[in-house]
Amino acid sequence: MQAPGGRSHEVVVLGGGIVGLACAWRIAQSGLRVVVLERDEPGGGASGVAAGMLAPVTEAEFGEEALLRLNLEGAAVWPAFAAELAERTGIDLEFRASGALAAAADRDDVGELRRLYELRKGLGLETEWLTGRECRRLEPGLSPRVSGGMLASGDGHVDPRAVTAALCEAIRREGGEIRSGVEVDAIEESGGAVTGVRTGGELLSARTVVAAAGAWTARLGAGAPPVRPVKGQILRLRGTAGDQLAARIIRTPRCYVVQRPGGEIVVGATVEEHGFDVTVTAGAVHRLLEAAWEVLPDTEERELVEARAGLRPGTPDNRPIVGPAPMPGLVWATGHYRNGVLLAPITGAAVARIAVGDDPPPEFAPFSPARLERGERLAGSPA
Repeated sequence: MQAPGGRSHEVVVLGGGIVGLACAWRIAQSGLRVVVLERDEPGGGASGVAAGMLAPVTEAEFGEEALLRLNLEGAAVWPAFAAELAERTGIDLEFRASGALAAAADRDDVGELRRLYELRKGLGLETEWLTGRECRRLEPGLSPRVSGGMLASGDGHVDPRAVTAALCEAIRREGGEIRSGVEVDAIEESGGAVTGVRTGGELLSARTVVAAAGAWTARLGAGAPPVRPVKGQILRLRGTAGDQLAARIIRTPRCYVVQRPGGEIVVGATVEEHGFDVTVTAGAVHRLLEAAWEVLPDTEERELVEARAGLRPGTPDNRPIVGPAPMPGLVWATGHYRNGVLLAPITGAAVARIAVGDDPPPEFAPFSPARLERGERLAGSPA
């Protein structure tokens, strides 16, 4: 089928979140004709709710060494990616290598953060343990109860909504197309290979389909991997550029706080297994505000302007699924869980390579869909 204006599409990207848009932009730059199909509006899912942390060090957990390596590589490409995207579109992404401070608000926090500090130090990550006084010297707004903390100077953040807007603009400038409010009924195939997608009564032909549908991946059929929605509630408070609550990302075992250059303050986030429910609950709002207040007391003076819930795409092993499917012409780019913003640039580049017929980069080998076909799916994963 031909798109409006008489142009056919070689690649269809399913999903207009940051990952799908990054894939589409890099694919369009490679010279292929691409269209993005989004069930809502671009960034209307998890990307529009995310805090935008680029924090591989303070996100590192036990048993996630393979993911950590990918996250570090993802963080390393962000400065160049942000500079290129801003230059091509004129949109400020509010990218900042601000650093992050994980603060201990009580004795239990000290024990937990100390264990994580030893883990991260043992992995060779750039991190430093600080006393409470040293923490407050860096961040005067911290509560006097903070008795210690872990500094990760290389972590940072970006505004996902600005990134979404910039990617949409960049795709259009490269000749790509974005269609909003489009529900995909099925991925079409013939002779065992992808031929396109069906939306309503329309068949959109393409030689390659990139499935970047996030939490909705399992609904696509075509042997979709076991991706499930993981609910996260998040708050936004009003601040001003000159009224700084904290210069760095501030984290505790119960919350994180990110202040954007324009003053907006983001407080998140819950982790809930409630299916596709996106209800904002009073209990979650209370717990997040209380957790932010205990480490940054001035939070209580800020105006609460937004409370939202989004759905992260989770996988049984908490690792993304990126690479070609067994069916020729189908590429999965999903399951990024809490690292979608961080990994969008590196995922986009990898998927563009696959779309032009090259092999995936070697760093994505542990995240191939083939690991699920080999029976590496964890016990208890969705059928």
